[in-house]
Amino acid sequence: MNEALLRSLTPSVLAVLVRRGADFAAAEDAVQDALVEAIRVWPADPPRDAKGWLITVAWRKFLDATRADAARRRREDLVDEEPPPGPAPAVDDTLQLYFLCAHPSLTPSSAVALTLRAVGGLTTRQIAQAYLVPEATMAQRISRAKRTVSNVRFDQPGDVATVLRVLYLVFNEGYSGDVDLATEAIRLTRQLAAAIDHPEVAGLLALMLLHHARRAARTAPDGSLVPLAEQDRGRWDTESIAEGIEILQSALARDRLGEYQAQAAIAALHADAPTAGETDWVQIVEWYDELARLTDSPVVRLNRAVAVGEADGPRAGLAALAALDDSLPRHTAVAAYLHERDGDLTTAARLYAEAAHKALNLAERDHLTRQAARLNARRCR
Repeated sequence: MNEALLRSLTPSVLAVLVRRGADFAAAEDAVQDALVEAIRVWPADPPRDAKGWLITVAWRKFLDATRADAARRRREDLVDEEPPPGPAPAVDDTLQLYFLCAHPSLTPSSAVALTLRAVGGLTTRQIAQAYLVPEATMAQRISRAKRTVSNVRFDQPGDVATVLRVLYLVFNEGYSGDVDLATEAIRLTRQLAAAIDHPEVAGLLALMLLHHARRAARTAPDGSLVPLAEQDRGRWDTESIAEGIEILQSALARDRLGEYQAQAAIAALHADAPTAGETDWVQIVEWYDELARLTDSPVVRLNRAVAVGEADGPRAGLAALAALDDSLPRHTAVAAYLHERDGDLTTAARLYAEAAHKALNLAERDHLTRQAARLNARRCR
């Protein structure tokens, strides 16, 4: 069973059902039922046209549910519109569905959460981690969003800012290695950049390209994480870096700075440095100041503390870190790194071990555990 194929087809099938009149919640349920049926049937009897099969089965599932609901019997005339079996047109509806999910009746945060769950393929836990809220809180938010749009027609697309936020979070989850969605996010952002002349769309595309260019160097052959300073820069994708910088420069020239352009500028400074030691940390701190002004994000301020530690010394970084909530994800790992830079190996080893227990994924946990073990070994010599 090709789960990647099923995941890639889901947005298009969902979009077809929505366009044919199904409300979003019912369409999503029908598509999920069709996916379950595919998992059961396809290994023994794979269809010639996977998308057409899913559309047909999902539509039938939707109609079955509609007929079973007495309050929706008025929709039974839709049975005549059931799509015939056979090859389905090769249309990519994913980006359109992102805009439709960003419905004007939803708040931006609810629209993002709903789209990430229904179209982006992220779990409720992953979305909650991205928003720094408990999983139960995010589950309630998604449920409320579904109820809000359950009786509206998806004929009013949402705004660009909401769609950009979804694409950004999908890319970040893919880049973490938990779910391989980074390439799909880049593809959709390219489509959006081709359709809309917007500096922040260009900024997001540049940011994605610059980060993705380093992906091959981020892990060792055994799957362990390789910190940026230790990465083999010869493995970075220079074509993607050049493209990202060109796109960013064009966007910045329009003098309409946004958070994605600022993040891309930071990524470009890392990509431009021939070695880690030649990184322009002073300029990176200045860009983090701009980014903090634009977003007021605690995560941005956490990353700024690292940059301050590199530009002005570890004690300056620790002073910046002290102003932040120590419950922030990766706060303990940053503190461990800055204490190590300051020569306090005992505190650093303890903090690395604590950070490992709080890590959001296995690769990060293993990396932090190794850092703690490395410092403890140095102390015992």
